[in-house]
Amino acid sequence: RIISPTIKWGFALDTFAVAEHKITNGQSFSVLLTNHQVSGSTIEQLVAKTEGVFDLRKFQAGKTYTLLYAPGADGAPQHLVYEPNPYEYILFNLQGDHSVSRVERPVDIRVEKSYFEVSSTLWKSMVDQGYSYEFADRLEDALRWSIDFYRIQEGDEFKAVFENKYVEGKSVGVGQVKAAHYKSGRRDVYAIYYENGEFKGYYDLEGRPLKTNFLKAPVRFSRISSRYSMRRFHPVLKYNRPHLGTDYAAPHGTEIFAVGDGVVTNASYNSGNGNFVKIRHDKVYETQYLHMSRFAKGIRPGVRVSQGQVIGYVGSTGLATGPHVCFRFWQNGKQVDHLRVVSPPAKPLPSSEMSSFNKVKDALVLQLNEEEKP
Repeated sequence: RIISPTIKWGFALDTFAVAEHKITNGQSFSVLLTNHQVSGSTIEQLVAKTEGVFDLRKFQAGKTYTLLYAPGADGAPQHLVYEPNPYEYILFNLQGDHSVSRVERPVDIRVEKSYFEVSSTLWKSMVDQGYSYEFADRLEDALRWSIDFYRIQEGDEFKAVFENKYVEGKSVGVGQVKAAHYKSGRRDVYAIYYENGEFKGYYDLEGRPLKTNFLKAPVRFSRISSRYSMRRFHPVLKYNRPHLGTDYAAPHGTEIFAVGDGVVTNASYNSGNGNFVKIRHDKVYETQYLHMSRFAKGIRPGVRVSQGQVIGYVGSTGLATGPHVCFRFWQNGKQVDHLRVVSPPAKPLPSSEMSSFNKVKDALVLQLNEEEKP
């Protein structure tokens, strides 16, 4: 019978001796090759030829690289292959012309459908049912203006039509969520991705953009640990006093986002708030983010920020017992409960755009709602 060779990285691997190794902490490209008997002159040529192809500083400790040797031969390998990500690999020819090339793998994008029911938290439910955190991220991006993800209950349902990326038959990443549907009791929320010229983003079934002035929360993958209250027992001070914000508990170092466009008016430290940032969004609204471990690069008074931009990282500085962000919301100079603030509905797409939008919407809603094949 005919035995098919194992083809990978453009080589028939059966014709080589193959060795896989891990990059160790602090190991440079030069040291790595020297350890495998590659000469100094060869290393110099390879380093010169990486310019414009691959930044050798991006060799990551803990990742693997593969060496290909002539069968039965002693001494230096013939090729080195490094895969910085699933979509490409870097091929170093250690003999001959000492060329260095970046090879992009073909990506097969398939449009697929998902369905899951919430059994605990949204993200745990997704992961337990085989979905990645990346997919959870993308789904939240689609619905983040419409749903308070911290009020999701057991039994709520999600459906999505999304792009799944495959390389060599293996799923390697999630692309665009093209449509999403959230159902809680009698409440149905749809998000339809539509792009045509100047119009781009998520829309509801009537063609209204879902994007509003403010995100529902300043962090992902967290939980509300304390709500806005006029009388709360303070865990550090040990007495009751008003808590005019919402606490989101999240792991130390979690990214904190600006909930809306605006200008930073304060980025400093004090003993109560710890590291905090305050943003003025317009004449009516301001927001504040407390207890950060540190500020994001470039965040200082006078800097303009955009909705969803990282402004800092979760910590427990100031009067805090654990890592969280205390989020405060001002309306006309008065602190209010942001969970009760209702944004006015956005204007729908112009009538000239609705025919095109409806075609996209109808096709995606059909995909969302079609029954799974047995």
